Amino acid sequence: MEPVTHGITLDGVARFVDIATDALSSAREEIDALNVYPVPDGDTGTNMFLTVSAARDELRAARAADPALGLGEGMAVLARAALLGARGNSGVILSQMFRAYVRHLAGAALQDQPAQTIAAAMAEATDASYAAVGTPVEGTILTVSRAASDAARVAAQQPGARTRDVFTAAAVAARAALAKTPEQLPVLAQAGVVDAGGRGLCVVLDAVETASTGRRPMPWTPPIGTHHIPVVTHGAAPGQDLTEDGPAYEVMYLLDADDTAVHELRQTLAGLGDSLVVVGGDGLWNVHVHVDDVGAAIEAGITAGRPHRIRVTHFAEQVAAVRHRGSTRTGRRVVAVAAGPGLAELFESAGAVVVAGGPGQRPSTGQLLEAVTACGAAEVVVLPNDADTVRAAEIAARTAEAELDVTVEVIPTQAQVQGLAAISVHEPGRTFDADVREMTATARHVRHGAVTIAARQAITMAGPCEPGDALGVIAGDFAVVGSDLEEVARDVLERLLAGGGELVTIVSGEGGVELADRVAAHVEERHPTVDVSVHEGGQPRYPLLVSVE
Repeated sequence: MEPVTHGITLDGVARFVDIATDALSSAREEIDALNVYPVPDGDTGTNMFLTVSAARDELRAARAADPALGLGEGMAVLARAALLGARGNSGVILSQMFRAYVRHLAGAALQDQPAQTIAAAMAEATDASYAAVGTPVEGTILTVSRAASDAARVAAQQPGARTRDVFTAAAVAARAALAKTPEQLPVLAQAGVVDAGGRGLCVVLDAVETASTGRRPMPWTPPIGTHHIPVVTHGAAPGQDLTEDGPAYEVMYLLDADDTAVHELRQTLAGLGDSLVVVGGDGLWNVHVHVDDVGAAIEAGITAGRPHRIRVTHFAEQVAAVRHRGSTRTGRRVVAVAAGPGLAELFESAGAVVVAGGPGQRPSTGQLLEAVTACGAAEVVVLPNDADTVRAAEIAARTAEAELDVTVEVIPTQAQVQGLAAISVHEPGRTFDADVREMTATARHVRHGAVTIAARQAITMAGPCEPGDALGVIAGDFAVVGSDLEEVARDVLERLLAGGGELVTIVSGEGGVELADRVAAHVEERHPTVDVSVHEGGQPRYPLLVSVE
């Protein structure tokens, strides 16, 4: 069971996005394996995950920057981030659904008739998604969305209807509609699958149901199976692109343009190809189309406004890359997440490609994927150095392997000091597997802790704390509560050293340089046989990070 917040609140919205991101992460490979329409390139699950995770990350960052952020502002951040982070056909459509849903709620009196308002917002999201698609096709994510919003409106009309009843009805109807998609789209029946985009939308609606009711739906099993990418299909459905005479390229870009220019842009792009989706508004648009003439598609954007973040995918190469991977990349690199400028310098001095991270600004899957892609290496080791970043790193790794000729391994480091220990034994001269094993073993043997200041009243493993109390963290759990930061730091280190150790590493954060020196002197006095290494990390929130090896 999940905790439930009654009514629509920003906490509830944030929990929904967290649940949806985790659920899409878990279902990503399954959804990718359902992907045969409009192009059997096996990336629908990945694209929908990246779209929602981008929204999740921006919402987290906005709330960290402004703890008093309101529901309306938070949902606006969510919608804009989904638009900016949307990838692929289904990801772009999903971002439009978010946007329409948020716009409706922003103009409604949510507290008066919440169930009816939510249902109307879902209907508007469905209408907007149909309007955004150049040639709507049934048996796709659009059909599943229509079934969900229709069921939501019926549920909202029942006496005493609550928002949770609306969300549950929508999720149930979506699952039923998904099972029928092969009856509507022959290419799905031929491949023996349901629609991938529709399945992704079901995952999102299941997350809404879980956030509103606390119940997790029963595990879903494909009614007619999945396939291995790439699938061989026979015959072509309307709009299916991967045929001898179908468009060869997927073109996506963000577009700064007046709303009045978009109608002509849609007409121009519709004449160039298919799978056209244009979403957005208020001067910012996300454009997706499948074409043969890439230049013409981009020129249409230039005529309408200013295209940027242009992304072009050659379908034949993408599908062939799944079968045969060449070796244009060389060497081995480490990608490390650093929580402060000093930590970034430490990782860079060890040869790592650094991605900025840390509490309040954890990197998205897209940022990690970009780092892996840009480093140009054939073998990449990723050090997330944060428990909440491990899953995003794993998705980035699998996505990179699916799209590039690269081997990626994630060492699940949950603390910055674990990452420092791992990279200290990195040796490119070893075989890749041996290097990963050595780095992993070293990271696992590090006992780590930290000290911080309580920001609010809470109950911890060590008892209650009040704002301003000193907190000691051991292996990710609050284990010490005190009034003096230095005393708490000493206590944390003594507990870590209770099991023995040869090296203590202390990394000072913002305002913690002098504290680090005093704690280091304490260790040298009490444990003269233990070596002590002190570094300036510059990380926020944690004056000290410590480890024992």
